[in-house]
Amino acid sequence: MKILLGDYMYQHNLTARQVAICTGVSKSAINRIANNQISPRMDTLERIAKGLKVPFSSLYLTDF
Repeated sequence: MKILLGDYMYQHNLTARQVAICTGVSKSAINRIANNQISPRMDTLERIAKGLKVPFSSLYLTDF
């Protein structure tokens, strides 16, 4: 599964700080997720989707 948070942030001109404020997830975690350094737990991905007001499925791409 590929996380698309970095792509989403780039397309919407969002900083890690802005996403962190909206989602309640730390800025460092947002940076690491966006740069594909870590894979977030599903509950974290749900918090990010809810905070950004986007469908959960828009933040990841399955490798099928």
